[in-house]
Amino acid sequence: MSTLAGLKAAKTLSDVAHLLHFRPAALSYILFKLSPTAKYRTFEIPKRQGGTRTIKAPTDQLKLLQGSLSVLLQNCLDEINEAKQRKNKIAHGFKRKRSIVTNARQHRHRRYVFNVDLQDFFPSVNFGRVRGFFIRDKSFELPGTVATVIAQIACHDNSLPQESPCSPVISNLIAQILDMHMVRLASAVCCTYSRYADDLTFSTNKKDFPREIAKPDATAPDTWVPGAELQRLVAHAGFSINPAKTHMQHRTSRQVVTGLVVNQKINVRHEYRHNVRAMVHSLFSKGKFDLCGLVEKNGVVAIEKREGTLNELHGRLGFIDSIDLYNKKNAQPPQNSAQLSKKEATYRQFLIYKDFYTTERPVIMCEGKTDNIYLKYAIRSLAREFPELAEESANDKITLKVRLYKYAKSSTARILGLHDGGNTALSSFIATYKRDTNKFSAPGQTKPVIILYDNDAGASKIRNSV
Repeated sequence: MSTLAGLKAAKTLSDVAHLLHFRPAALSYILFKLSPTAKYRTFEIPKRQGGTRTIKAPTDQLKLLQGSLSVLLQNCLDEINEAKQRKNKIAHGFKRKRSIVTNARQHRHRRYVFNVDLQDFFPSVNFGRVRGFFIRDKSFELPGTVATVIAQIACHDNSLPQESPCSPVISNLIAQILDMHMVRLASAVCCTYSRYADDLTFSTNKKDFPREIAKPDATAPDTWVPGAELQRLVAHAGFSINPAKTHMQHRTSRQVVTGLVVNQKINVRHEYRHNVRAMVHSLFSKGKFDLCGLVEKNGVVAIEKREGTLNELHGRLGFIDSIDLYNKKNAQPPQNSAQLSKKEATYRQFLIYKDFYTTERPVIMCEGKTDNIYLKYAIRSLAREFPELAEESANDKITLKVRLYKYAKSSTARILGLHDGGNTALSSFIATYKRDTNKFSAPGQTKPVIILYDNDAGASKIRNSV
């Protein structure tokens, strides 16, 4: 039975619990026994533009339940789209195989790009809308008892909480009617439309931008306001426009869609790249870097400059690399140069710094994936005899004290040139390691990087490198 069929066949709370891999008693306890304060942690965080945002974060037990509901509904949505042969290139937020990149690329090389933000996107979806959708929508048509349980899991204080794992997929389902109205409007006036969560974007190459969607504000020069038809359709779908976040971007200025520049090729903002480069330089020279982030002091959350973590910087460099890789693959003809660009070389230096130069545990690199498996189980089985390699706790849990380098199919392996391992990759890594680590002024760790290889004729490259 498919996931969607199983959900439509459900009749009771117990049926829903089994679909979510929860015991019925546990689901009942979360929904009906826990108090609201035991389900959610409420606090305020500052906005970068001023003011505060109220965050209602589910506690671990409820978050696990909501995460399971999110997966269930995502699977149902995939089934619906496949059955109807619907690719749905309209909504891009919180969807599988969709991202800010797939959203932004719809609006490249346009004369006009118009951005509209919806006011209180998640809070505007209340308990009744969630329950009513799953009862009335033709793809679901769930019994009232089942729709009620879903709404009870998803909603808090009669709305979708922004931090809930299931709020994104449910809001996307309910916003489908909005997308239908927007697509019809955009098509009628020769515009392209896409939505990323609460961010609506319209673009066109027409000489004059359609007044149904936006028009110049008569009282403020260089300011545009939503058109009457756009406002009517948004209100008809149960949402409202945030007038403070409405922007018209012309071809002669920088055009940004979901944080990416779209004038020519999709690109990261120059300021973002510059800040990341400065963080990398500080890390290599001082061993630390600062960034602006959330800091909690005496129960109050504020945005302040603080010391950043390696994982945070890794995420920023990985994001920049993913955009550059996208542009390489979509260039005409596609670019497939083995030579690293300047940005990729910086990313490579960071990975060597993070994974090898400042490693907190000895790193062991083998020729391939299977060697790691053999070595892992050998160390575990001999943990008591080699306490420097593994630690056995009181409950017989064994923890490795070394890190076995994994050859994952990721940007890390591509940038480092290690790919799936092998003699050629390891010999090249050995040959350049000293040169790479000499670039760092910051102190490193004293833990070794150990390379293990088969002592056979095929290992001549590695022996020559050594």
